[in-house]
Amino acid sequence: MAKITAWERVERARDPKRKTAIEYIDKIFDEFIELHGDRSFRDDKAMVCGLAKIGKQNYTVIAEQKGRTTKENIERNFGMPNPESYRKAIRFMKQAEKFNRPVVTFIDTKGAYPGIGAEERGQGEAIAKSMFEMAKLKVPIISIVIGEGSSGGALAIGVGNKVYMLENSIYSILSPEGYSSILWKDSSRYKEAAEKMKLTAQDLYELKIIDKIIKEPELEVVEKDGKNKSKIIVDFDKICASLKRAIKKDVAEMLTKTSDEIVNERYEKFRNMGEYILIS
Repeated sequence: MAKITAWERVERARDPKRKTAIEYIDKIFDEFIELHGDRSFRDDKAMVCGLAKIGKQNYTVIAEQKGRTTKENIERNFGMPNPESYRKAIRFMKQAEKFNRPVVTFIDTKGAYPGIGAEERGQGEAIAKSMFEMAKLKVPIISIVIGEGSSGGALAIGVGNKVYMLENSIYSILSPEGYSSILWKDSSRYKEAAEKMKLTAQDLYELKIIDKIIKEPELEVVEKDGKNKSKIIVDFDKICASLKRAIKKDVAEMLTKTSDEIVNERYEKFRNMGEYILIS
């Protein structure tokens, strides 16, 4: 099998048919109740927050949510959170800490919404505050990149004790198109940019940015149209089963530690990451 290029990974991560956060939440957790609003401005549907359960263990879930159809994407702002999304997330992070619930975040966005209204309401401050609050949260945090993880919009909910990436997801400071436009003043070099950016799960695992790659096994499905046509799709059930096992295992291990140990390990993780990048 030919090696999949970085740009092909980008295309897979952006596939409009790719599973969204809500689909992962419904499959992984035994129960989920969505909660709404930042208690300041409004409820932004680009971010889904709520309470979940696996077995007897309670969780707080925070997820960036894209739509499937044009109508859904407009409702979800194409998965680009406004400041109130991050303030809603902070609200439920603090609630999780109060009730000693581990936090699981699902990252899937092309970036925070860059509109005038978002900037007027403090987009940059909201992103920074979200990262600041996550850094000192006294409960375990697992962050999972399930699709397109780009820019501060993704980093805002990515400060986890453990960071996973799906095999065909990407995680980067900006898009390959933006990178090539800024660096080379030529957006047509996006494929070359994708290779240089080291944005794939394998690249980031080797750089020690993430802790785990979740494989995306494929299935051959025969369509029932009388023509015996087949197509290849990812095995969603296996992906979710792998995620569920990883979450249960890592959370159980982290819950044996004190709150100070959880915070310090998260701090050291990102501190060492910065030193590794600087040295390399």
